[in-house]
Amino acid sequence: MSTEDTVRDDAAEALPYGMPYLRETRYDPPAGVMDLQSKPLRPIRYYPDEQEGWLVTGHAEARKVLADPRFSTAERFTRSPTELPHVFVSISEQVPPGFFLFFDPPEHTRLRRKVTGVFTVKRMKDLEPRIEAIVDEAIANLRAAGPGADLVKEFALPVPSLVICEMLGVPYADRDAFQANSANMLDLSLSVEDRNKAMAEIFGYLMQLVPAKRAEPGDDMLSALAADEDLHEVEAAGIALILLVAGHETTANMLALGTFALLEHPAQLARLRHDPALMPAAVEELLRYLTVAHNGIMRIAKEDAEIDGQLVKAGQHVTVVLQAANRDPRKYERPAELDLGRDAQGHMAFGHGVHQCVGQQLARVEMRIGFAKLIEAFPELRLAVPSEEIPMRSDMAVYGVHTLPVNW
Repeated sequence: MSTEDTVRDDAAEALPYGMPYLRETRYDPPAGVMDLQSKPLRPIRYYPDEQEGWLVTGHAEARKVLADPRFSTAERFTRSPTELPHVFVSISEQVPPGFFLFFDPPEHTRLRRKVTGVFTVKRMKDLEPRIEAIVDEAIANLRAAGPGADLVKEFALPVPSLVICEMLGVPYADRDAFQANSANMLDLSLSVEDRNKAMAEIFGYLMQLVPAKRAEPGDDMLSALAADEDLHEVEAAGIALILLVAGHETTANMLALGTFALLEHPAQLARLRHDPALMPAAVEELLRYLTVAHNGIMRIAKEDAEIDGQLVKAGQHVTVVLQAANRDPRKYERPAELDLGRDAQGHMAFGHGVHQCVGQQLARVEMRIGFAKLIEAFPELRLAVPSEEIPMRSDMAVYGVHTLPVNW
């Protein structure tokens, strides 16, 4: 064996195997991930076959990859950065029609365009009074449940679930089934088969609603999708599937985890109570600091692509670790600190590029109203159990807390 071969073999052996994902603390990314940020775009070995792929932990590098059309979501994802199969692996095994997250332009553009007009800043402004009423109702239910009530069950989950149900035209009475299936779809501890069974059940449920919406349309998004002659029924259901799952999972977990973080950072909470005008900046900082899409988002190189002098080969998997990118010291000073007065603009909690979250403006409005009304209604809000007893969603594709018992 030549000296060159020996060097190449030694380099291959030195590649990190996978991405560390077990946290040492509730709010910080795994220390092992942050250690890898010394080289913000680096090769790693992927599960299950140790094939070489890439890990992106830097903010600037993440933006480059996510904005580059050479990196695709329409390919079949067969490898994961951890031993738990990534949610991109499970969904890409049987992508529902219309599920535009897993399509590249121009098909992605055609499908996403059907809903972008609904989520404009102006439309969300018009929706604020209804969101305020929904939040008020949830706060009343939380208060009625009494001290020790679970903030997730009574407040964080109902608010975005009811909002997206009303926007879509999905009966809120059916929430138990689709919330359970949504949770299973994103549960990394379940097999790929069980996750996809849950996704298929939500898709089948929505497929039953589409013909009814065509027959008797209402003033809702699913009726509009069903009436669109450019869409097949299955595409309408697939678009609705993205909106229904993403429309409540991310915001519900941000409301609960954000409340937990505020209670654990009393100086920051006091600052927000003293100056409610901080709320828009506080929401952006909580999004940056917590980054609930904690397992990263994946791409596959469609062709050889050079990024910052490194060659990503066609077919290689790439994982962009958003939680690390949002803690990049080259972008943010003191990135490990929660600072509600920080200018957190440019964070990537909603992703970046053509696939960034279509409903991000809705999520922002729900969080601004939700946090503001919650801390106003409960001046003495506090945890009902020791913080170390709060069960964290470490095994889920969307991070958060499973329950959050509170007193006031």
